[in-house]
Amino acid sequence: MNIDHLKLFVRVASTHNISMAGQEAGVSPAVASAYINKLEEGLGVRLLHRTTRKVSLTEEGVSFLPHAEDVLASIEAARASVGAGVSSPRGTLRVAAPASFGRMHLLPALNDFFERYPELTIDLKLSDTIIDLVEGGFDIAIRNSALKDSSLVARKLAEDSRILCASPEYLACYGQPHSPDDLNSHQCIALMGLDNWQFTTPKGVTSIKVRGRLRTDNGEAVRDACINGLGITINSRWSASQALKEGKLVQLLKDYPLVSNTALWAVYPSSRLLAPKVRAFIDYFSEKFGDESYWG
Repeated sequence: MNIDHLKLFVRVASTHNISMAGQEAGVSPAVASAYINKLEEGLGVRLLHRTTRKVSLTEEGVSFLPHAEDVLASIEAARASVGAGVSSPRGTLRVAAPASFGRMHLLPALNDFFERYPELTIDLKLSDTIIDLVEGGFDIAIRNSALKDSSLVARKLAEDSRILCASPEYLACYGQPHSPDDLNSHQCIALMGLDNWQFTTPKGVTSIKVRGRLRTDNGEAVRDACINGLGITINSRWSASQALKEGKLVQLLKDYPLVSNTALWAVYPSSRLLAPKVRAFIDYFSEKFGDESYWG
C-alpha cells in the first residue's frame, strides 16, 4: 500500500475535492485521480463517490479513513522517534472545539502557532455538539465538560473556573451583593436548568436558588445579557475574561468561590499514537492556557 496514496485519500476525505487535494500534494488532478484508483484497486473496494460537483466517502471509505490516519500517524511517530525526516511537525491536524471558545481563544492564537509550526495546517470544526472523534476522523478536540468516553485520552490544558459577574451599570443601579444570600434580592440570569448556585463559605457549601426575569440555554447569551446590565450571572472565566479586562464586567463575591469541578481538556483517541502534530498542538496550548496571566 503506497503511503502517498494514503495521504492523498485522507486529504480528499477532508476537502471533498480530488483536484484540491492533489494540488496540496504537488500532483496534477489526473495523477491524484490515478492515486485514488490504485488505492481502491489494491483494496478491492470503492472508497469515494464521484460526481461532477463533489466527492464524498462511501461506507467503505468512512470505515477505512481512521485506519488510514492511524497508519500515517504511526509512520510519522516512528520516523520522529529516530530523528528521521523533518524536525518540525507537518501535515493536517483535524481539530474540534466548542464554538464560543474556538472563536474567542483558539483563532486569535493561530498566527503564533503557525509561525512556530509552518508546515502544519488545521481543519477546525467549531460546534457545541460533542463530536465523535474516531467516526469524524478528528485528531484532537477541546472540551470543557466531564470526560465520559473511556476510549479517549485527556490532558488538562487549564482550570475552567466559574465566576460571578455583573456589569458596572447594573451595580450602579442595584448595588453590589456582599454574600451569597444577598442574591435573593437581585436579578440573576441563569442557564436553563442551572439556577441552583453553590458557593463555598466559612460554614461550608451553601446553595442559592436564584431568580430573575431572563433564562436562556446559551452561555454567550448569558454573558452578553450580563454585559447589557440585565442582571448577575455565572460565567466561565474563559468566556468573561475579555469583558473583565475591558471593564464591561466586574467579578463579584471573590471571598465566596463557586463550587466548580470543571477544566479545559485536550482529548484524542486512545487507539492512536500521539503523532508529533498532535503533541505540538497540546504542548502549545497547554503552555498558553495554563499560564494564569493569560486569563487576567
